[in-house]
Amino acid sequence: TCRCIWAVANEACKSEDTLLANLADGAADAGAAAAATTASGAPGLTVATDFAATGVTAPERDGTAAVDGESFASAQAAIDAAEPGDTVVLDGRFDERVNASVDDLRIVAGEDGAVIDGGGEGRVLTVAGDNVTVSGVWIRGSGSDLGTEDAGVFVAGDRARIESVRITDTAYGIWIDSADRAVIENVRIDGRRDVYPVTDRGNGIHLFETNGTVIRDSEIAHTRDGIYFSWATNVLAEGNTIRHTRYGVHYMYSDDNRLVDNVAADNGVGYALMVSEGLTVRNNTALRSNGTSGHGILAKDIEDSTIAGNHLVANRNGLYLYNAQGNRLVGNLIYRNEIGIHSAAESNNAVVAGNSFVRNDRAAKTARNSLVEWNGTDRGNYWSGARVVDRDGDGVSEIRHRPIGVVENLVADHPQAAAFANSPAFEAVRMAESSFPVIETPGVVDRHPLVEPNHDWRAYEPTGSGTSGSDTGGEATRAANRTADTEDTP
Repeated sequence: TCRCIWAVANEACKSEDTLLANLADGAADAGAAAAATTASGAPGLTVATDFAATGVTAPERDGTAAVDGESFASAQAAIDAAEPGDTVVLDGRFDERVNASVDDLRIVAGEDGAVIDGGGEGRVLTVAGDNVTVSGVWIRGSGSDLGTEDAGVFVAGDRARIESVRITDTAYGIWIDSADRAVIENVRIDGRRDVYPVTDRGNGIHLFETNGTVIRDSEIAHTRDGIYFSWATNVLAEGNTIRHTRYGVHYMYSDDNRLVDNVAADNGVGYALMVSEGLTVRNNTALRSNGTSGHGILAKDIEDSTIAGNHLVANRNGLYLYNAQGNRLVGNLIYRNEIGIHSAAESNNAVVAGNSFVRNDRAAKTARNSLVEWNGTDRGNYWSGARVVDRDGDGVSEIRHRPIGVVENLVADHPQAAAFANSPAFEAVRMAESSFPVIETPGVVDRHPLVEPNHDWRAYEPTGSGTSGSDTGGEATRAANRTADTEDTP
């Protein structure tokens, strides 16, 4: 039997030229149609909007600011009169730019709400004092100069707290400037939709040389990048939803950060991890990344990081690795992408295991002429469509899987050959590659593929048994991300 399989496989390899000649005589259209299949048929869940800072209003009547029993017609005047530890209560509309340089100050909206409008010039609110809290205020109308960091809120003092704040019509939403341990929570930032190209907009939240900052339960849309990290360390970004940006989250030169339970939908790229190390990227969702590259997660020049338990759904590339070294890629669902995982520039990762590659148009892609062995443990990954044999019932196949081999490389070079990708001859080639380790062609090898997936992807199906349609608070999206315990995934 083995000799027969080898003979058929060998004959199939020899017949490549004949197949291509036949394709040129009339089968090219069928091959092109097969190759053109994309992941657009998996729209997934509708991502919730308008959940952050829902109680914030923008009254149009003239404003009154109160502090220590005294009233002022100007927010700045009230802040200038305040002492450390005071609370400034704002009611109504304030057409001014404000600088809060008093330490331990609280700036809060009154019962009827408060709005600070910068009139389209400079920074609207500058937080220069330490331990300043801003709560419940609507901030809008900054200048448009990205070079001078025109922002809704510009934070230069340590331990600032920006909570339940809404920011609209600003270049940058919030800029943290060499200030540590800020907390940004329940904030909604809507960028300038009328500014094109998107790269001419500012970032939603821009972190520059900050340590220990927390960004939690916030919503960002229509900015350049949703959250941008530059020389930022020990930052936790958790439970945020980011839509319609260039990059949902963008790391540059930022080590030892945590990105947990976020949703990035309909962005150019979901999460761009670049030139950083020691990152923990866990239990996030990247949905419908639709830019030119369209990565769910881009990991470029990333080292010693963990990418675990994430759901990468209906992107152009689920996970793109470029010179990524020594990382743990475990327990991720990579579902209905055009390419599941693309490894380039000799990316060598410590562990790639427990991932579920399901219904991707192309499961994996690597640099040509390289052989990549993915897993590094006794348990590999699940690949939909893989041929598995589990005689001992341990959930691991006794035969290896080649998501990229002779057939896949042939189709990549000659897309018209896709019409024959499931022919008996090509199936024999795949069987031979899985059964005989002596056949080592460029591509990907998983020596211990899983028999069953670790994930339930039905919530992402428009007619599946999981939740579809509205997704209040993004909870159904996060609930679908159900890897049992990614810390313990091999």
